[in-house]
Amino acid sequence: MNRTARAFWLNSPGLGEIREVDLPECGADEVLVRTLFSGVSRGTETLVFRGGVPESQYAAMRAPFQEGEFPGPVKYGYLNVGVVEEGPTALVGRTVFCLYPHQTRYVVPAAAVTVVPESLPASHAVLAGTVETAVNALWDAAPLVGDRIAVVGGGMVGCSVAALLARFPGVRVQLVDADPARAKVAEALGVGFAAPADALGDCDLVVHASATEQGLTRSLELLTDEGTVLELSWYGDRQVSLPLGEAFHSRRLVIRSSQVGTVSPARRSSRTYADRLALALDLLADPALDALVTGESAFEELPDVLPRLASGEIPALCHRVRYGDPT
Repeated sequence: MNRTARAFWLNSPGLGEIREVDLPECGADEVLVRTLFSGVSRGTETLVFRGGVPESQYAAMRAPFQEGEFPGPVKYGYLNVGVVEEGPTALVGRTVFCLYPHQTRYVVPAAAVTVVPESLPASHAVLAGTVETAVNALWDAAPLVGDRIAVVGGGMVGCSVAALLARFPGVRVQLVDADPARAKVAEALGVGFAAPADALGDCDLVVHASATEQGLTRSLELLTDEGTVLELSWYGDRQVSLPLGEAFHSRRLVIRSSQVGTVSPARRSSRTYADRLALALDLLADPALDALVTGESAFEELPDVLPRLASGEIPALCHRVRYGDPT
């Protein structure tokens, strides 16, 4: 078998290329995976592409199989679905998800891959990492039956959170976004939709995922007294100002961060990273989540596509990358 592969590298902020890389031999407890699809995590990956990771967060923001260092050259990404070509007999031929960058083939420990349920198309499994983020967020948020909830920011993560919240009994869920095109996505997910100025208030919980100062400010405005904003956005090296004077203290409002890098404290004693990812893959059986994949291109097009995603020229939620060449 050919022991080379092709990988997408960010040479420097705003400039990427596809490189040929050598593959190591597959060890006894390792697997060789041929990629079928990968996904661009629009928020984080485009921030990395623009060189927006602050130096203080270089270590915290490393992807599991990242090579190189920020701001570049770096090989970055973590939404990869492929088929096992070599490895333990129980895994050979199985479709798996792995937190691996954009690369045609790769070798990783067998423990690093999660088998995709046979009922789930490989093309949809690229959403597993984002739904995993949503699972962790809801473990942090702990919504209750009958809650009034807004999700501010209709991107990949915000829509995933809204989709899961739609399953909760008795809740009022509204997706809030400045882009009116997100209304169709909200409808497909089974939740309400509103522009920021028209959003329903008196919310017990607001999940913020717009990565904008205006979105976070609006999230605070939508809360009922003693309500909570769960902050999922990551701003990189940008500074954010908030109105923490006015009624913030008298209304006893709460802003709480959530990040997928660790399992939520609410489940840390009983769930592992593997448990959380397996749950995300099971939840992807819901066909409503198909609405989150709104763009696709070939692997060879990534050097041209990522700048257009970063600039907003391509307005995709999840942008899927297909791999047609088995080399």
